[in-house]
Amino acid sequence: MAKKTENNIKGMKVDELKKMLADLQESIRVIKFKGQGSKTKNVKEASTLRKEIARVLTEMNKNNKK
Repeated sequence: MAKKTENNIKGMKVDELKKMLADLQESIRVIKFKGQGSKTKNVKEASTLRKEIARVLTEMNKNNKK
């Protein structure tokens, strides 16, 4: 699954990456607050989102250096 996302991220523009980053950060915020009251069904979801955020930030930094 990571390869599909990685290919999609490499072709995106900076504005699209910023929007994707905001969506991912919102998703992880929701998971954190939802998880406080009850057990989550998918325990790996938060770690997967953090990795995805890191991929987006890495690609943004690569674009800034060019």
